[in-house]
Amino acid sequence: MTTVQEIEQAIAKLPRTDFFELVRQLRERHADEWDRQIEEDARRGRLDALYERLQGENRNEADVPLDDFLDEKKLS
Repeated sequence: MTTVQEIEQAIAKLPRTDFFELVRQLRERHADEWDRQIEEDARRGRLDALYERLQGENRNEADVPLDDFLDEKKLS
């Protein structure tokens, strides 16, 4: 039996409140890990090409203040 299988079996035995608390903690950890990965990718320059592409796509468009954008009737 693998460690993952053992963990899955242990989770299946948890009372409902403990299960939901575990899920909350895992979601929080997942979000923290995701943030760390994005920060690491940014430090290593892995997002530079994406940033440049997005900048290029927006060069011919006028800047719109966020408040004006959020007031657009299309968003309602």
